[in-house]
Amino acid sequence: MGMKDQFQDKSEQWQEQAKQKAQQAREQGQRGQQRGERGKPRDEETERLQREEQDRIDMDYDA
Repeated sequence: MGMKDQFQDKSEQWQEQAKQKAQQAREQGQRGQQRGERGKPRDEETERLQREEQDRIDMDYDA
């Protein structure tokens, strides 16, 4: 087996792994949407962090 064949085989393996990981990520995302409740704490946490960041920015401009 030549070098070109080895590189091509490795490339195909990486592409297949990437496809599998993308599929797993899609499946996990769908499961999270189906449960619904798991999204809420994240959204609330994200909103809280954004408010805190905005407050810090506002304080910088007030000073």
